[in-house]
Amino acid sequence: MPTLPTPEKGTVSEIENALSKPYNCILFNDENHSQEEVSSQIIKAIHCDPGKAEMIMLEAHVTGRAVVITASFERCEHVSAVLSEIKLGTKVEPA
Repeated sequence: MPTLPTPEKGTVSEIENALSKPYNCILFNDENHSQEEVSSQIIKAIHCDPGKAEMIMLEAHVTGRAVVITASFERCEHVSAVLSEIKLGTKVEPA
C-alpha cells in the first residue's frame, strides 16, 4: 500500500493549518493614553460593549497584558492594527 508524502515545511497545507488555529491578540499596558482612550479603541477594534472594553483595559493595566480577542490569525491582525492606530502596544500569538 503506497504512503502519502508528508507536506514539506512552508507548503500550502502547513500554512493553511497554521492559519486555521486560534490566535490571541494581546494588549499591553499603556502609560501614554487615558483609560477612556484605551477603552474606546478596544470598542472600535472588536465592537464590544463598554463594560467588556473596560474589563480588558483594566486587566492590561493591572497585570501588564490582556487578551483582547481569540480568533483567526487574520482577525487578530486586524484588531491589532486598529489598536495600533493610536500606538497601543499589541502582539498576535498562538492561543
